[in-house]
Amino acid sequence: MDGAGRLARSLRSLGPQADLKAAAIGAVVLLRERLGLRARTRPTIDRTPPNRLILWLERTLPNRTGVALTVLMLLGSAGLGIVKGGHLDALTATLSDTRNALANWAGFRITAVAINGRKQLSQDEVLAIGGVNGRSSLLFLDATTVRDKLKANPWIADATILKLYPGQLQIDIVERSAFALWQQDGRLSVISEDGAVLEPFVARRFVSLPLVVGKGADGKARDFLALLDRYPQVRSVTKAAIFVGERRWNLRLKDGLDIRLPENDVGNALAVLSKLDKDDKLFSRDITAVDMRLPDRLTVQLSEDAAKARDELFKDKKTKKKAGDA
Repeated sequence: MDGAGRLARSLRSLGPQADLKAAAIGAVVLLRERLGLRARTRPTIDRTPPNRLILWLERTLPNRTGVALTVLMLLGSAGLGIVKGGHLDALTATLSDTRNALANWAGFRITAVAINGRKQLSQDEVLAIGGVNGRSSLLFLDATTVRDKLKANPWIADATILKLYPGQLQIDIVERSAFALWQQDGRLSVISEDGAVLEPFVARRFVSLPLVVGKGADGKARDFLALLDRYPQVRSVTKAAIFVGERRWNLRLKDGLDIRLPENDVGNALAVLSKLDKDDKLFSRDITAVDMRLPDRLTVQLSEDAAKARDELFKDKKTKKKAGDA
């Protein structure tokens, strides 16, 4: 007899209910043995102690920290998408317009603008350069930013911004003056006394400005032209001042005559040149160049016609001399 039968007989004395229970248990045991099944093992429980960092975070961080971090992560992702997509400027402009609209609604709209010191630039040009438009509000207008934008324009040497609440704006500017025309690499520009390029030469109102030519001439023009002004005899007939090798000046006169000035003691050379023209009508002679680079001499280059006439004159003198000797 198998184990189930023995177990059933041992439990008969407990009554009918015990008999039924014993029979059921015996059947289960017999079924397991017949099918070759083993008793299920108890599930294993991971008794590894939890990570200390996790326990510390759970005790230390306040409630809803995870939610806040998730929101920050989403905002960061959105911001990265805006930057990568090239929409940052548009977003900034939209936010600026929104806050300006609120400020204007609250009574800080710019209702009056006074601009002092402008000569070359119009009022609309000054406002456009400074970034002030019809949507700007006095409350959120950054005076430093407006000043920096104005000073970045070559025509404006300095600027002062004054905000008079609730709606008045005053802008005082110091403009540069057109001083000379500067030619380099075939391009003509209008420059100021300090050498700043104001604009390309297109307007006819600048045609009477003195002309300087060559690399570095823009920065040296003020001092040289001031020296040239001391000798009106020379300045009045000068068409252009040419800066050679960033070291010295040549003068190109209106009739095409070239004056090659020395590198040093330029004032003395201009004085000599002025005296020669006053006494000997040097600029009216048939010459193409005057070389004053050597300190102890002045060399004159005759024109082609004058050189031929001079050669013929010497030939005639030689012929007459031979005839006289004979």
